[in-house]
Amino acid sequence: MKENWKNKVVLITGGSSGFGRMIAEGFARRGARIVLAALEKDLLEQATEEMRGAGSEVLPVLANITKQEDVDRIFASVMDHYGQLDVLVNAAGRTHRGRIEQIPPEDFQALFDLNVLGTIRCTQAAIPHLLKTKGHVVNIGSLASKSASRWTGAYPVSKFAVAAFSQQLRLELGPEGIHVLLVCPGPIKRDNPRLYKLPEGESLPQEALQPGAGVKVGKIDPVQLTEKIIRACEKRKPELVVPWKARILFAIAQLFPSLGDWIVRKKTS
Repeated sequence: MKENWKNKVVLITGGSSGFGRMIAEGFARRGARIVLAALEKDLLEQATEEMRGAGSEVLPVLANITKQEDVDRIFASVMDHYGQLDVLVNAAGRTHRGRIEQIPPEDFQALFDLNVLGTIRCTQAAIPHLLKTKGHVVNIGSLASKSASRWTGAYPVSKFAVAAFSQQLRLELGPEGIHVLLVCPGPIKRDNPRLYKLPEGESLPQEALQPGAGVKVGKIDPVQLTEKIIRACEKRKPELVVPWKARILFAIAQLFPSLGDWIVRKKTS
C-alpha cells in the first residue's frame, strides 16, 4: 500500500536548486509539507516563491550545514513550525575534479565537511524526531559511492563515506523503525550542463570536465529518479542504484578488483 504523504513534513538540504529541488517538488506533488534548507539566499527565495505559487506549503531556512549552529537552527525551525519530521533528504553536496596526486589535503577536508559531515550533522539532529514518526532518511550518494573513477578528485572518498554511514544507520536504527535509503545515481540530466573548473595549471581530458567525468552511461531524468526515490521510501528499500546494471560492476569489482578497474577505465575513456 502506498504511503500517504499528505501533510507529512519533508526536509531537503540543498533543496533550493538542482536535484534537491526536484525531490522537494516530487514530495510536494503528493501533498507533503516541504522544508527547504539551503545556502544561497536568492535561490532559496526563488524556489520558495515558485513552489508556493504552485500551491505547495514551503518553509525556507537559510543555513550552512557545515556549521553545527545552523543545523541546530534548521531543526528548531522545523519543530517550532510543524512539531514533527517525517523525512530527511540529505541532498546538499558538491562534486570535484582533479588528479588525485595534485589535490591538497585541504580540498579533501572541505569536500568531506560538506558531503559527509553535513550529512552526519543533519541526520543526528533528525534521529530523535524520526524515531517518533518511524520516518525516513534519504542519503543522496552516487555511483561513486560504490566505485571510484578517474579524475573525480576527493568526490569518491566522500561518497564512499556516505555509503558506509548509511549502512551503519540501517543496522543500528532500522530495528527501531527508521528507514534509511542510499541513492546511488549516475550523472543526472540538466538543461544547461556545466563544465567543472580545475585549479590553475592543472589539465585533464575534456570528458573529465563533463557531468559524470566521462562515464559512459545515459544521463538520468531527474523527475523519473525522484519518482523512484519516493517509491523506494514507500517500500522502505535500503538502496536505489540507477542505472541498475551498475550493480554488476560493483559485484565484479568486489570479487575481482583488477577486472573491476579495467571495466571502469573502459567505461570512462
